Amino acid sequence: MFKNTYQNGLLSIFYSCGSNPLAIWDMEVQNGHIKRLTDAEVNSIVLEIVSTNVATTYISCPKRNQVLGIKLPFLVMIVKNLKRYFSFEITILDDKNMRRRFRISNFQSTTKIKPFCTSMPIGLSGGWNQIQFNLADFTRRAYGTQFIETLRVQIHANARLRRIYFSERLFSEDELPQDYKLYLPLERKQKKGKPGKKEPPPVVAAPIPPPVQEILPPSAVSEVPKQEPESPAPATPATPEPEEVKQEPIEAEPAESPTPVKEEAEPVSEATEEPEGAPAEAPAPEEAPEGPTEAAEEPAPAEE
Repeated sequence: MFKNTYQNGLLSIFYSCGSNPLAIWDMEVQNGHIKRLTDAEVNSIVLEIVSTNVATTYISCPKRNQVLGIKLPFLVMIVKNLKRYFSFEITILDDKNMRRRFRISNFQSTTKIKPFCTSMPIGLSGGWNQIQFNLADFTRRAYGTQFIETLRVQIHANARLRRIYFSERLFSEDELPQDYKLYLPLERKQKKGKPGKKEPPPVVAAPIPPPVQEILPPSAVSEVPKQEPESPAPATPATPEPEEVKQEPIEAEPAESPTPVKEEAEPVSEATEEPEGAPAEAPAPEEAPEGPTEAAEEPAPAEE
């Protein structure tokens, strides 16, 4: 379909605001609907694909048995997450002339590589998302071959589409034309006249799996009963009782505090002993000389 056309830069295959957005698309609807409506978040016309069965309601490009023949390696989709099951498929041709198909969905948790089909999970944030899919890189990783061209694109329920296009490389927000950008009404009012500073919508790569961490919380719950025997309630009050008994001898320890007071009294007693000895020696000579002095005075005149 596009094999004989000049392919460079950007090549769009779907735009919801066009006069006939499904001109080159086929539709299949069972137990659902495919219609255009105005999205309140974007304040623009979008295409809504909703069904109770993901496999029975979809749009495919191109019509009938034709092939796209697009050689641009990057596929970019602006999709709104409706918090329901959603999937899309891309059929490519590699250098071994083999048709390979990539199936991306948000209800799978692992990547499965088969000879002709590779199923991969995708994680979408709330609201509008910009999905960037590197076809050349995934073809080399999954099959070890080189990407040649894209043959077919198929979008299943449930999602809202704004634009689907191919590009030769990933363009920044400033390099994209205005029609390829997605702005919320609040951003238009706050950043009017400054298109270069507007932030792009959240980007989610196709190979990112859904958060597997949600499976981990049940294992954490199983660990809770293991902790119950480790913390027995009666054992904890039993431990403080002996501690109170140990505190009783601690109260007896302050009795040792007066001992240093005695040590201070001992030097005082030594000081009192010294003055008691001094006067004891003093009266001894006073009483002794009274007797001999009288006797010594008497014989002295006898000799004369």
